[in-house]
Amino acid sequence: MNTRKNTPPAQDVTETGAVSRTVNLDHYVPAYMTWVTNKLSRGASQHYLNTFDVGIETWRCLVLLAIEGAISAQQVSRVIGMDKGSVSRCFKGMQARGLIRTELDDADGRVRIAVLTPEGRALHDQIIGVALERERAFLSVLSADEVEVLLGMLRRLHENLPAVEAATQAYVQAKFPHAAAKRRPPTEDD
Repeated sequence: MNTRKNTPPAQDVTETGAVSRTVNLDHYVPAYMTWVTNKLSRGASQHYLNTFDVGIETWRCLVLLAIEGAISAQQVSRVIGMDKGSVSRCFKGMQARGLIRTELDDADGRVRIAVLTPEGRALHDQIIGVALERERAFLSVLSADEVEVLLGMLRRLHENLPAVEAATQAYVQAKFPHAAAKRRPPTEDD
């Protein structure tokens, strides 16, 4: 890949003479974020499945449960961006394995929450060593100061995601009004 700074998007001329833009993958941040995330998740999932018989989704839920003690599927969905249906299915599998139990939320009796069991906590405590070693190895190419800068930037980017969705919606409404009219409004679960 080209490593020049500020390289403009590649352009091709179509058969009709129109200019067509393409993404310059050397400078397209979403691509790098996707590649890193996919490869980290796939590798972690393989190790967690082979060693502990749990996938990455179960591990992500275990992490939040270890922090919170009890959490709803909707809260998990909001925090880590998993689809609420996926979280519910994950909770069912975790409950079948005795990693969690479910109960009604004291604050809202209509909401079911997952509560980490001692077996779930023990599994979390086994997996966390592997997870932290993967993080250590991943970040080993950065200094401690660079890690702090990276974390600060990632937090800011994460906080900026609502602005990305608003900008995308505005762009689609302006450029593709027929598609924007069909778009379903976002829900609290999105």
